[in-house]
Amino acid sequence: MTSGGAHWSTALVPEVPGVLSADDVLESGRAIAAVQRPDGMIPWFPGGHCDPWNHVEAAMALTLCGFFDEAARAFDWLRSTQLADGSWFNYYLPTHVEDPRLDTNVCAYVATGLWHHACATGDLTLIDSHWSMVERAVDFVLRWQRRDGSVSWSLDPSGRPEGYALLTGSSSIYHSLRCAVAAAEALERPRPDWELAAGRVGHAIAHHPDAFAPKCEFAMDWYYPVLSGVLEGDVARQRLVESWESFVMEGRGVRCVSTNDWVTAAETAECAIALVAVGLADRAAALLAAGQGLRLLDGSYWTGMAFPEENTFPGGERTTYTAAAMVLAADALCGASGAAGLFVGGLIPRALDLAEPWCRDEFALCSSSAEGSSAEGTSAEGTSAH
Repeated sequence: MTSGGAHWSTALVPEVPGVLSADDVLESGRAIAAVQRPDGMIPWFPGGHCDPWNHVEAAMALTLCGFFDEAARAFDWLRSTQLADGSWFNYYLPTHVEDPRLDTNVCAYVATGLWHHACATGDLTLIDSHWSMVERAVDFVLRWQRRDGSVSWSLDPSGRPEGYALLTGSSSIYHSLRCAVAAAEALERPRPDWELAAGRVGHAIAHHPDAFAPKCEFAMDWYYPVLSGVLEGDVARQRLVESWESFVMEGRGVRCVSTNDWVTAAETAECAIALVAVGLADRAAALLAAGQGLRLLDGSYWTGMAFPEENTFPGGERTTYTAAAMVLAADALCGASGAAGLFVGGLIPRALDLAEPWCRDEFALCSSSAEGSSAEGTSAEGTSAH
C-alpha cells in the first residue's frame, strides 16, 4: 500500500455476470451519493435518520464505485460527530441527535470501513489521517467487553451498559477488531491488546452461545458468525445449510426473521457474502440474483418486501445501506477490488482462540462492576452532531 493518491479504473467496479453489471453497480453508487448531505452524513433515505454503522456501510460502497471524495466526506462526518469517549450516538438527524443510546457494534464498524478503503484503493492516507478516531472508537468498545469475552451491546442514555450481549453485534465487533489489528500493523502502530480482545470475542461466539441473548429467529444471528469469520470451513457450511429452509425463500431472498415471510435485500446480500466465504459461490450468486427483485430502475433497493402480498416493508422505504450491501456482495463474488476479500478471507489476520472461564456468577459480577464504572464522556459536550 502507498501513502499517495489512489488511481481508479471503472474496470475495477464490481459486476456479477447475469446478476449485476458494472453499470448497475455504479447506478447504486450514484443512488447512495445522491442521498448524502453536504456535511458528509449519509441518511437511510432523504429526510431520514443516519446511524454510524449503516453510514460506514454506505461509505464502503461509495469507495468501490470510485466516489472517493464522497467516501472521504463520510468519514470526516464521523470524525466531526465522535464523542469525547470515542463513541457515537445511535441515530442522528441533520439538526439533532434522535437516539442517544451508544451501540458498541455501531462504534466499532469505523475500523472496518477505513481498512476497507485502504484495501480497495491501496492507499493508507485516509486511515492514517483518521487513526486517532479509530483508536478511540475501538478502545471505547473494549471497555465493555465482558468476562466471558462477549461485548455488552449498548449503553443507555445514562451511560449504563445493558445486561446482555448480542451474537450479531459481537460477531461484527470481532470482524472490526481484526480489521483494526490489520490496519494497526500496516501503519506500524501495533495494538496487541486488540488482537487478544478479538480472540476472546471469537471464543465466546464459537464456544459459548449462552453468552448471548437468545435471538435465534433472526437471520443475522444465523449467518453473522460465518460472515464475521468466527466460523469457517465445514462447521460454517453446516450452520448455513442446516437452517437454509428456515431463513431463505427460494427465488425471493432471506427472511429477516424465520417466523415471517418478509425478505430484506440487505440481509440477502450479507448472507450471499457469507456463502462466498465458505466456498458456496454458486449458491451465493443465485441468492444475490433473487435479491434483485427488490431493485429499482435508479439503482436503489426497497428495504424489504412482505409475501405473498408483495408489499414493500417498511412501506415505500429505499435505504442507502441496502444498496451498499448489494455493492459489497457483488465485490465479494467477483473479486474486483483489493477489498473483495475483506469478508471472505485473506485480508485480515486470523484471531487467536482465547478461552475464558465460563461461570455465570463471575459473569454477573463482571457485568455489575461494568455498570458501576460507566465510561466518561458519553455526552455530546464539546462535539458537533449534525
